[in-house]
Amino acid sequence: RMRPDRIILGEIRGAECFDLLAAMNTGHDGSMCTLHSNSPRECLARMENMILMGDIKIPKEAISRQIAESVDIIVQVKRLRDGSRRTTNVTEVIGMEGEVIVTQELFKFEYLDESEDGKILGEFRSSGLRPYTLEKARQYGFDQAYLEACL
Repeated sequence: RMRPDRIILGEIRGAECFDLLAAMNTGHDGSMCTLHSNSPRECLARMENMILMGDIKIPKEAISRQIAESVDIIVQVKRLRDGSRRTTNVTEVIGMEGEVIVTQELFKFEYLDESEDGKILGEFRSSGLRPYTLEKARQYGFDQAYLEACL
């Protein structure tokens, strides 16, 4: 029996999403995966749909709850029209409100202009919201002053 500290999956495409969430929810904090979606909100819906496509017979609300309890942060990376890849959103998963997974956007890339050679110019801006995961990050040894300065 292996006991990894982290689980990192290159890309989830199907029902294996449920296995990853189960592992993340049973002591594998800091685990990561990638998946394709157009927005952080759509990422959550895609995870739900991937699990529902499998043979697992559990209600959608239970799947949503499992996602909300397992996922802390969604980092969206997009390929921009100039061909560059940029982090465009950092969104925190807060929990459930009724049957809906609640999120808050922490950082967003804001397009400003294009350079003469066609490169997209922009800034990564904080929403000013205090992340719920800030305390968890401190418990894992991140410097509190540094984390506060990032906001």
